[in-house]
Amino acid sequence: MDTPELAVKLRSFRLSYPYAFVATALIVGGAPPSAGLTGCAAPAVATPPANSPSAAPALAATVPASAPPASALPPPTSESAPEAAAPSAIPAPSAAPPVPSAPPRAWKGGDFQRALSELAAWVKKNRGELSAELDDVSSGVVLGSVAASTPENPASNEKLLTTAAVLRHFGAGYRFKTTLNGARSADTVQRLVIRGTGDPSLSSEDLLALAKALAEIGIQHVGDVLVDQSFFDAHYVPPAFEQQPNEWAAFRAPVSAVSLNRNVTTLNVAPSELGQNAKVWFDPEGFVDVSGSVRTEKLERTENVKLTLKESGTRLSALVAGAIQPAAPTFHWSRRVEDPTLLAGYGLKAALAAAGIQMSGKIAAGGEDERAELAVHESKPLSLLLPELGKDSDNFYAETLLKDLGAKVKGLPGTSANGAEVVLDYLREIDALDSGTRITNGSGLFDANRITAHTLVKTLLSAYRDPATSGVFVDQLAVGGVDGTLKHRFAAFKKPRSIHAKTGTLERVIALSGYAFRPDGSYPVAFSLIATGISNHAEVRKRIDNIVTTVAKTLARDAN
Repeated sequence: MDTPELAVKLRSFRLSYPYAFVATALIVGGAPPSAGLTGCAAPAVATPPANSPSAAPALAATVPASAPPASALPPPTSESAPEAAAPSAIPAPSAAPPVPSAPPRAWKGGDFQRALSELAAWVKKNRGELSAELDDVSSGVVLGSVAASTPENPASNEKLLTTAAVLRHFGAGYRFKTTLNGARSADTVQRLVIRGTGDPSLSSEDLLALAKALAEIGIQHVGDVLVDQSFFDAHYVPPAFEQQPNEWAAFRAPVSAVSLNRNVTTLNVAPSELGQNAKVWFDPEGFVDVSGSVRTEKLERTENVKLTLKESGTRLSALVAGAIQPAAPTFHWSRRVEDPTLLAGYGLKAALAAAGIQMSGKIAAGGEDERAELAVHESKPLSLLLPELGKDSDNFYAETLLKDLGAKVKGLPGTSANGAEVVLDYLREIDALDSGTRITNGSGLFDANRITAHTLVKTLLSAYRDPATSGVFVDQLAVGGVDGTLKHRFAAFKKPRSIHAKTGTLERVIALSGYAFRPDGSYPVAFSLIATGISNHAEVRKRIDNIVTTVAKTLARDAN
């Protein structure tokens, strides 16, 4: 029996972390400095010598000293691309601000160049390196530069390139599909397959909506639940993430075609009566085998929960210990999974039960041959997903979208290497590809990529000038003093919203790239500043912010 496709409205899922300040520093680039991991990065990994085998990983897309011209390359194709569902009405992105045709007279001096040179001298004195460039967007005039064509580790500024290429190939209105497939016999589906196309936003609430859609068409019984991960390859760990294999924090989550809740599992601890064991469970239910206990006791603080995770086949085993106060709220702690193959299957099992559908079989990988669609979920449009990269610097989203690029342009299965090649092709297309460029992953995490400040500025110019991407690209960036990783920076420009930028932070990298606008939203300057080799984050960040502040103040002065 044929059944109509059922579009399910997405509702966002947010993880809850203990010690929110520390968790923020772990997950996003450009967060305030903290002990241990900082920003979206791990402790420093020594840069391998140029002649070492690891200097250019096999999965990296690297540009030799003499790259072929863009005109010599075939145009990108969309063969084997996932079919985009017709988007429903979405909020219109901000229109591209108007720009005059030439820089104002006041900029023809060397103030910006002198400021950059002073910063470069300070960085060099502190045994670091600076790559920087400031350009007038409308004319392309370079207003200042220092070693702008020297490739450096861009940290999370890599996400600018990922975002620009994704917008170029998918478009702002694209929606990712997740389907439930199977052959129906009366009220039973013997093999229910969940199939994904690389939606980084799929949540437990989305699975519940899919399960309810099945119930609404009369499905009451399901045998096996199969998870079809064939849209991506089986290399779940993104390139360079192996540099820190024992990190269980969510920022290092694996990537899969069918993901769930950013591929993390969440420990929940609810207190009981004083002296009794607290209630302990993981979401999704059944994915983690739990041993140990957490006591309900009087403490000086709300909780003292301890968790040790270990891989157990395609699942996890957990040892819990510690205590929680009797009147404390339920404690939540989210950690990445090791193997996401079946994670969504366990999530779907729980959703089926909540929807009143009985499941009698196993959870396993497979089901590629099952084509009949029973229910369909569509993500929010891409324009509403991209702020996870630009504002919140989410590594999981970036790495998933890189594989999506590979799948759309190069064909299935989507791979990180193919996605990196697509980004390089995009840079060639906009004449922004410098020699020595290396793209290994899409997030900028760890010691993975080498990008120049010139490439970043050229990307910013191209994305702004393209009417198909301009408003969405600017809107997805953090706004100084307002939101994202810039919420606590550039407070003086909060009201005019003059600074839109992407932060980047690793153990010895501080980067900031974006736009400075006049108070009326016009006449932008594109900037990119990458300082490497200095561990004093606060001082480097302050000096970089001073440069951008100088630009924004000059723009404001010109407007008066």
